Amino acid sequence: MADEWTARETGTHQDHVIAHVIGATILGYFIFEQVIHILLDIGFIWTIYLDGEMGLLPQSVMISELETDAETKARLREDMQILQDDGPGVEGLRHFTAAAFDCLIAEVTFDERGEDERRILIACEESCLAIETSLSTGDINVHADATTARDTA
Repeated sequence: MADEWTARETGTHQDHVIAHVIGATILGYFIFEQVIHILLDIGFIWTIYLDGEMGLLPQSVMISELETDAETKARLREDMQILQDDGPGVEGLRHFTAAAFDCLIAEVTFDERGEDERRILIACEESCLAIETSLSTGDINVHADATTARDTA
């Protein structure tokens, strides 16, 4: 069926990044120029591109490397500090979206649907966070996906 996601093989670099994020907690994320940047409680930002490629950098390095103005970078740093101080569910952020639930990363899978769509499914204890992208439109959608939560016990 065309609506179903199928597993997609990850590359060596993706495997390396995923190994580092397992056990970290997602605090929040922001989307900038068709890329999602996820703030982790370990002082790193996990970057995921439309095609599922990914990187992991210390938060100060990642923000410094963004091609944007100094004011936006300052506001991103302010949001990061708020998220680190107050955790998931915090309100009043300018650029970041706070994680809607406590998401200690237990498992990460990479799926595809057709030639155009990719999904990174991040399994947490009670729910999953799905990051779905479209290569043709550049859209990135992030949502909780309790129906696909995996048994991580």
